Amino acid sequence: MTAETLPFADWLRLREPADAAARAEDLVDVVRPRLTGETPTLVHDLGSGTGSMSRWLAARLPGPQHWVLHDRDADLLARAAEGMAGVTAADGAPVTVSTRCGDLTRLTAADLADGALVTASALLDMLTAEEIERVVAACADAGRPTLFALSVTGRVRLTPADPLDAAIEAAFNDHQRRTVDGRRLLGPDAVAATAAAFARRGVPVRERPSPWLLGPEQADLTAEWLQGWLGAACEQRPDLAGPARAYAERRLADAAAGRLTVLVEHRDLLAGG
Repeated sequence: MTAETLPFADWLRLREPADAAARAEDLVDVVRPRLTGETPTLVHDLGSGTGSMSRWLAARLPGPQHWVLHDRDADLLARAAEGMAGVTAADGAPVTVSTRCGDLTRLTAADLADGALVTASALLDMLTAEEIERVVAACADAGRPTLFALSVTGRVRLTPADPLDAAIEAAFNDHQRRTVDGRRLLGPDAVAATAAAFARRGVPVRERPSPWLLGPEQADLTAEWLQGWLGAACEQRPDLAGPARAYAERRLADAAAGRLTVLVEHRDLLAGG
C-alpha cells in the first residue's frame, strides 16, 4: 500500500495543535524555577523543525528569552524563525531567535554551555543508539536541564478496535527500528535508551506520558497520521498491503464520519531538572 502524504513542513504544521495539547506541562513547572538568573534566558532547541516546541514553551516561561534553533534543514529553520515572530514570554517579555544549521548529534557540551535549558520535541525516535549517546553526553556535560518531549512509545489504540490493528502496529514499530543509510534507528526504544544514558552519567530523569488523543475534532490529522502509519507498516511488511487497503477505507470513512478515536502514546522526559 502507498499513500499520498503531506510535505514534511505541512505535516509538522498539521500536528502542532495535537503536540501542544499532549506535552506534559508539569515538567515545565519543574524546570521553570531553574531558569532564574541570567537575562535573557537562552534555550537551545534541537531538531526544531518548524518551531513548534519553541512557540509552545516560550509562552510558558517568564522573562526575556533567546532561542537558538538547531536543525539540519535550512528551509525548516527559516520557517521556524519566521514562526517565532510575535511570540512573547508568559509575562509578555520579548523572545528573540537565532538559527544554526548542522548535525545536532555532533553538538558538544561547549556548544550548549551558554544555555539555561536544552529542549527537543519528536526527535529521539529518529536517532540511533550512538547518536543518543552523543546528544546525552553533550547535555549532561553541559550541566543544563534537558526537556525531550513527544517521543513515540510504539503503542497505539484505535476505537473501535479492528482485528488488523495489532499486526499493523507491530509492522510500523519494526519500520521505526529500520536501518537507513547504515543508521539503525531506535524508534520506540529511544526513550528508554535516553533515560538509561542519562542515568549512567548520574543525571536524574523524570518521565511523563504525553499521548495524542485524536477524535472527531482532529479528523484531518487522524487521516494523515493513519495513512502514514499504514504506509510505513506496509513498507516493512508488503504482505499487509492487500488487507490494508480495505482497512484504510474503513478507518478513513470512520474518521471522516467522526466515529474513530485514536490514542498515540508518547513520553516526555526531563533530565536534570
